[in-house]
Amino acid sequence: MDDYRHVADRIAAAIATGRLRPGDRLPPQRTFARRNGIAASTAARVYAELGRRGLVVGEVGRGTFVRAAEPAPSPPLTEPSAARVDLELNHPSVPGQAGRLASSLERLQRPDVLEAALRPVGPTGTPAARAVTADLLAHSGWRPAPEQILFTGNGRQAIAGAVSALVPTGGRLAVEDLTYPVIKAIAARLGVTLTPIPTDRHGLCPEALAAAHRRAPFQALYVQPTLHNPYGTTMPAQRRADLAAALDDLGVHAIEDAVWAFLDEHAPPPLAAHAPDRTILIDSLSKRLAPGLTVGIAVTPPALPEPLTTALRSGAWTPSGYALEAVTGWISDGTVAAIGAAKRADALARGRIAASNLPGAGVRGAPCSYFRWWDLPAPWRAETFVAAAAREGIAVTPGAAFMVGAGRSPVPNAVRLGLASPPPEVLEEALTTLTKIAHSPPGTS
Repeated sequence: MDDYRHVADRIAAAIATGRLRPGDRLPPQRTFARRNGIAASTAARVYAELGRRGLVVGEVGRGTFVRAAEPAPSPPLTEPSAARVDLELNHPSVPGQAGRLASSLERLQRPDVLEAALRPVGPTGTPAARAVTADLLAHSGWRPAPEQILFTGNGRQAIAGAVSALVPTGGRLAVEDLTYPVIKAIAARLGVTLTPIPTDRHGLCPEALAAAHRRAPFQALYVQPTLHNPYGTTMPAQRRADLAAALDDLGVHAIEDAVWAFLDEHAPPPLAAHAPDRTILIDSLSKRLAPGLTVGIAVTPPALPEPLTTALRSGAWTPSGYALEAVTGWISDGTVAAIGAAKRADALARGRIAASNLPGAGVRGAPCSYFRWWDLPAPWRAETFVAAAAREGIAVTPGAAFMVGAGRSPVPNAVRLGLASPPPEVLEEALTTLTKIAHSPPGTS
């Protein structure tokens, strides 16, 4: 019968016209059935249809609520928001950055250098690029071997290439239960199923990883040990060592996302230092420099350069010769190091703004991180809070955007704040506004 769809259409129209607003709670299904003169089983089908359309979200023990908006067709955090203050996309930039980059590009104006830079280049890049990149990535006594370094157009391409090389179509990739949303899109396009692994305050739990592998074996793990997105926290050294031991026991490779790691100078050595034969380390120049001209980096275990090179070539994920030559120069002359140091100072300064203007309770994130995860106070729900912030011209990301596994519960009653993009004075005003919203009853802000 299609009768339940007609009822769902009426509710959808009420949402579209604003009679039902984001955050409004629908009545319990039996009450809804009685009010509409339909069977309880039909009401259940109506609610399921509204959920399938992305119009409502059900929360165990709390009820069914109107969503803040239709789900975005692609994961958030990939393009700037149209909001006046964008706290979704983290796009760090520091004063004088463009001038530093411009002065270092003068050598590329020489015809001989430019001609070489405009030639096609493969994933192995150039010997000079590999050597300076190895120095750039060195941390706490660990330095990758230059011959194990490959290049891509950006960090997302490096992640996609690593997933493609390690996990066959139809295979499984383990991830933290809250993770970088783009990995969900990458997995979907490659035909890979994600397996969420529980975390605690120290990061991904090795025991949970082993238990999940026993239930349904996976081929690889994607993990963010340093400045995890969305939590902004860093995994301690002992947890990294335990995770490396678990990878060896399971015979599983890891993809270590270190794109934000440059901000945490005091982080332990990377997972790749603990499990060099099991880990592909991914980095990028987009956060260190700027997203408009970037290069992705993959440090491979000794046995994996050939499979990963093949995956990068087949996926057309190879780097631009011009970008690679520019980046090689910026690393060599100290520009990348100088801008990285400036961004570390900027992240700390913005962290102080967050500490002064957000409530301490429920807010987490390392002082050097550009992320803050905010467990919202009752009675606020994430979807309602996102809508209230949007009415003030502020874009924030609901915690559900980072969840892995459809229908899982409970949905995080939290939002993630990106501190990097707005000017400091605008950031301060935005965070003050969000705190005022959180301290007001829903519907009155």
